[in-house]
Amino acid sequence: MAATDDSAYVDHPLLVSSFIEQRLYQIQLAGTARKTDTLVCLPTGLGKTTVSLLVTATRLNSIGGTALFLAPTKPLVRQHIEFYRNALTIPDEDIVVFTGEVSPDDRAALWDDAQVVIATPQVIENDLIGNRISLNSVTHLTFDECHRATGEYAYVYIAERYHDDATNPRVTGMSASPGSDKEGIVTVCNNIGVSAVEVMTEDDADVAEYTYTTDVEWKHIELPDEIIQIRDALNDVIRDRLQQLKSLGVADTTQPDVSQKQLNQMRGKLQKLIDADNSDGYAGMSTHAEVMKLRRAVELVETQSVESVRRYFERQRNAAQSSGASKASQRLIAEPKVRQSMQLAESFDGTHPKFSRTRILLAQTLGIEGGERVIIFTESRDTAEALTEFLSASFDVQRFVGQNDTGRSEGMTQREQQKALTAFRSGEFEVLISTSVAEEGLDVPEVDLVLFFEPVPTAIRSIQRKGRTGRQTEGRVVVLLAEDTRDEAYFWISRRRQKKMESELRSLKQSVDDIESSIISPQEELTTYNHDSSTETDAKASDEDTDVETDSDSDSDSDSDSNISKQKIADSAKDSQSGITDFAPSDSELSNTETETEAQSAETASEEVYSTDIETNTAVSESPPTPDVDISEDTIEIVVDQRELDSTVPRSLSTRDAIQTRLETLAVGDYVLSDRVAVERKSATDFLDTLLDGNRSLFEQTGDLVRAYGRPVLILEGELTTLYTERNIDPSAIQGALASLAVDFDISILQTRDDSDTADMLETIATREQTSRDRSISVHGEKSAKTLQEQQEYVVSSIADIGPVTAQSLLDAFGTVEAVMTAGEDDLTAVDGVGAVTAARIRDVVGSNYS
Repeated sequence: MAATDDSAYVDHPLLVSSFIEQRLYQIQLAGTARKTDTLVCLPTGLGKTTVSLLVTATRLNSIGGTALFLAPTKPLVRQHIEFYRNALTIPDEDIVVFTGEVSPDDRAALWDDAQVVIATPQVIENDLIGNRISLNSVTHLTFDECHRATGEYAYVYIAERYHDDATNPRVTGMSASPGSDKEGIVTVCNNIGVSAVEVMTEDDADVAEYTYTTDVEWKHIELPDEIIQIRDALNDVIRDRLQQLKSLGVADTTQPDVSQKQLNQMRGKLQKLIDADNSDGYAGMSTHAEVMKLRRAVELVETQSVESVRRYFERQRNAAQSSGASKASQRLIAEPKVRQSMQLAESFDGTHPKFSRTRILLAQTLGIEGGERVIIFTESRDTAEALTEFLSASFDVQRFVGQNDTGRSEGMTQREQQKALTAFRSGEFEVLISTSVAEEGLDVPEVDLVLFFEPVPTAIRSIQRKGRTGRQTEGRVVVLLAEDTRDEAYFWISRRRQKKMESELRSLKQSVDDIESSIISPQEELTTYNHDSSTETDAKASDEDTDVETDSDSDSDSDSDSNISKQKIADSAKDSQSGITDFAPSDSELSNTETETEAQSAETASEEVYSTDIETNTAVSESPPTPDVDISEDTIEIVVDQRELDSTVPRSLSTRDAIQTRLETLAVGDYVLSDRVAVERKSATDFLDTLLDGNRSLFEQTGDLVRAYGRPVLILEGELTTLYTERNIDPSAIQGALASLAVDFDISILQTRDDSDTADMLETIATREQTSRDRSISVHGEKSAKTLQEQQEYVVSSIADIGPVTAQSLLDAFGTVEAVMTAGEDDLTAVDGVGAVTAARIRDVVGSNYS
C-alpha cells in the first residue's frame, strides 16, 4: 500500500495538509476533469469524491465563485459535507448543506455567502424554479451517482439551467456504473452536458493497487411445499388472466413466468385498442393490472418471505375496500384462488428457508471466522423488518431504510440514519439490514460479508452493492437464490448485464475518442451552451489553470501516465508530468497564499482576480464571475404552488427567458397569473379523484378559487375522452360537474394536450394579464370577501409559509389565532403535522424583532 510520509499527500492551499493521499489515478482524473466537462467512471470505494474535491479546490483557488455538489440522497449529502469540511481549509460555515430540512428562506440567505454547497437535487431544482438562487457564479458542479440523469430526474433540468446560466461552468459527473450499454452512457453524458469520459477499471495497474478480489457465491435454496402451494395457486390465476388477454389478441403466452418485456408489449397493444375507442382495450387493461399485481405477489412469496406476501395481500384488501377502488383490485381480492393463497399465507407458521440460511451464514462469518460486520441487502422493506426481528434473537442487528413512511412502515429520519451508520462503524452492532438506500455511494464501513437476500437484476445496483466489501481486504459476497423461481431469472439477467457493463467500460476505455464524438458534436455544443469546450474553454483553461499544469504536459504524457506505478510519483513530479504537479504548489505560491486571499476578498479594490502560475511564477488575469442580473421590468412573473413540482410544467416555465417563476404554498389554485387570475390544473385522473373525494372535493376547491379571484380558470390537461373512460362513472355526472363549474361557479374551463401545452397556455394568459392589461401579481387575489374562518386560516397559513392544512391543524388545536401566536415550540410540535423545524420557524417569525 501507499507510503504515509508527507510527500505521499496532496499539497494545495485549499486542502488540509496530510489529509488527501496522493494517488496517481485520482490526480490524472482530476487533471482532465479540471479542464473539461468530464464523466469520471471509477469502481466504488476508490475515491470518486476525492477526484471532484481536487477539481473543486483548483477551481475555487484560481477562479473563485461557488462549488455545487449534488448527491441523490440525504445520507450521501451528510457524508459528503463531513468529508469536505475535513478536507478543505475553507471555514465550515462556508461549506453548507441544502436539503429539505433547511427552510427556503434560509437557503436563499446561505447561498450568497457559501463557497461550497452540498445538496440534494430536488432542493436545488425547487430553488431554481422559485428563483431563490442563481447558478451564475457556480464554477464547479458535481453530479454524484450521475447515472440517475435520465428522464425527468432533477439532474437533467439542473444541468440544462447550469449550462445556460453559469458564467464560467465546469461539470464533473461521477459514477461507478454509468449504464449497461453505450447508448445509456451517452444519454447520461448528454443530459448533464459533459464532453469527455475518463474510465478507470480494476484492471488498471494504478487502481488495482487499491482493490482486492471480491468473489460472488451463489447459494441455492429449495422452497418448502407450503410456499410452493401458495405460489401455484397464484400462478393458476395468472394463467387464467393471460388466457383472457390472449383471446383479445394481445398476448401470445399463458405461462406465469411471462417476462416484463412481454407484459409491456401487451400493454402497448391494449393502448392501441383504447386509442381506437375499442372497449376491449379498457377491459384488457384492467386484466393486465391484475396480472401485474399477481406477479408481484408470486415474487414476494418465492424470493422474499411469506410475511412479505401476507402484508402485500393485506394492502390489496384495504385498497379494494376503499372508495374509488379499481375494478382490478376488487376482482383480485374476490378471486377464489387468491383468497385461498391469502388463507395459506395467514396459516403458515414457518419461515422462508432464506431466513435460516441467512442465520447460518452470519454464524459462520461472525462466530466461527471471527468477523466483525455484515451487511444484508433486500429489495423489500417488509423483508428488512422481518429479518431484523428474526435475527435479533442471535445477533446485534439494526435495519437501515429510507426516510419516507410507506403507510405500512415508518422510515428513518436523517439523524437516525446517521446515528445508525456511526454506531455500525464503531462496532456497536454487527449486522446492518438495508434496503436500496445504502447502495449508492454511501460510506458504509468495510464489512466481512455482503449478503444479497435476492439477486439484483440491474447491473448498476449489483456493482454498487459489491463495492461495500473488498476495499481493505479480501471480501466475500453471497447471493441467495431460490430454485425454480424468478431469482434464477434475475441471476442470469444480473450476470449478463454486469458482464456487458464491464465489457462496455473496457471498450469505453479503449475507444474514448469515439464515445466522446457520440456524446455531442462540436457545433451542437457551440449553439447549445454558453461555453465552447473545443475552443473558448480550452483557452480559458490554459489561462485560469496554469497554476497547476501546462497544455504541453497534458498532451504529451496522458497515455504514459496511466501505467505509471505509485512508486514513480516522486520521479514524475520532478519531470513535471501531467497531473502530478496539479496539487503541489511551489514555495512562491505558498508564500503568497495569504496575500492572494486578501486580494480576492477585496472586490472593491480591484475588478480582477489574480492567480499565481506555479510553473512560471507569473500573474494571470482572471475575470470574476458576472453578478446576478436584475430581472427586467418586462419579465412576466408566475407564482407556482409547491405541490405542482411533481409535474414538469414549473420546470418548463422556469427555463423560458420571459418568465420568472416564484414558489409559494398557495391556499387556493396551482398557478397565480395576476391579481385576478388563478389557475387550477387537473389531469383527467385528478379531476375524477377530486370529484369523488369527500375530504377535499372539486367543488370545495373551485369554490375557494372563485372567492379569492375574479377570473378563476380550470385547465383540464390531456384528452377529454379520458374523463369518460378512466373510471366507471356515469358520463352524465361528469357533464353535470363541468356544467356546474362553468355556469354556477363562473369558471373558465380550458383544455390542453399535455404539460408542455399547459405551460404555453399559462405563459400566454400571464403575458396578456401583466403586459397587455398591466395587471400585477397577488397570491391573495383581488377579492376580500372571506368568511371569519377563512380569514383566520389565511392569517395562520401565512406564518413561515406553513400552508392551509397545517393552519387548520393549529387552529383546531389552539382555538384562536392569538393562541397560535403565543404558543411555545413544545406545544406547537405536539400538533399533528408540525415538526421541530416548522415550530422553530413559527416562533422565529412571530417572536423576532422587526427591522
